[in-house]
Amino acid sequence: MIAVDEYKLAAEGDRRAIEKICQATWEPLYLFIYYKVQNREEAEDITQETYVKTLGYMQKNKVPQDNFLGFMKTVSLNLIRDRWRQKKRGGVLVNLHDINPEETASGDQQNEITQRLLLERALARLSQEQQTILALRIIQGYSVAETAKLVGKTEGAVCTAQYRALQAFSPWYCCRRPP
Repeated sequence: MIAVDEYKLAAEGDRRAIEKICQATWEPLYLFIYYKVQNREEAEDITQETYVKTLGYMQKNKVPQDNFLGFMKTVSLNLIRDRWRQKKRGGVLVNLHDINPEETASGDQQNEITQRLLLERALARLSQEQQTILALRIIQGYSVAETAKLVGKTEGAVCTAQYRALQAFSPWYCCRRPP
């Protein structure tokens, strides 16, 4: 837990306070970002950028101390969106002479459709509660405690439901072909 004084000291540039905040928030923030970008290097870069932006913001403005990690997740989402916009604007260079239309049309799309159908089938086997818990924990990056509050369950019940839901996915993972 981060003391209230630590935020003030960090805003003033105290290295020890900044280090304590980083140690307390790094892992959940990094995991949240990684689930969004699915790339280790990019997640590390965005995590670092998030700290730089957040600490800069702390020096100029008041930051919500009661939900500091949530604030950092919002900063990281904005950074991720900015990167996606930049990639979208940049486009992709394609040499049209090197493309085989038959291979392109059939191979990748069929594999993607097959994986999507397998995933949908695996999700359909889960209860609505398990689907909600997986969405909150894995896709949206909420902690066990936050998820428990949102679904009105104990933390233990959330962990158990998440474990059982992931176990239901194990046949799906076994059937997937490596990329």
